[in-house]
Amino acid sequence: MKSFVFLAPGFEEIEAVASIDIMRRAGMEVTTVAVTADGSEAVEGAHGVPYVADVHIAELEGDADWFVLPGGMPGATNLYENERLVTLLKEREGGIAAICAAPAVVLGQLGLLEGKPATCYPGFEELCKGAEMTGAPVVSVPGLITAKGPAFAMDFGLAIVTACLGEEKSEEVARGMLF
Repeated sequence: MKSFVFLAPGFEEIEAVASIDIMRRAGMEVTTVAVTADGSEAVEGAHGVPYVADVHIAELEGDADWFVLPGGMPGATNLYENERLVTLLKEREGGIAAICAAPAVVLGQLGLLEGKPATCYPGFEELCKGAEMTGAPVVSVPGLITAKGPAFAMDFGLAIVTACLGEEKSEEVARGMLF
């Protein structure tokens, strides 16, 4: 199983790093993708922590089973404003995981939550056009995972593992982290 984790300036560090770490602990292939205007792989998170992604979105090749969108502001807005990412998301038929503001700011505004159960950071619900907002910490349905925010970053990562590799593998990873 392969995942792309998209990192735009201002992304929520905990949401990105926790999900990357958990997926890699499960043995998943994870590629971090910089979504920067200057073409750099260097991306600064919402709290000033610098990261270097594996590849820039302009050089991204191939496909992945899951596209993972960390939230944070202005990270989610920067994801939404990237034309290449928007095109890739619109062409997908499942395999999207978004947390915090990203379900609303990105997926909701693109109409990708229409008729689906979802959750997001409190206060962003109005952007989730046509979604069945549950208010749950994490909502996982076939092909779509959404989560509320940083406090649920580990649950979010484990939900991705469960969707890809099954409940047993997810529980194994959680036990190994004492979660």
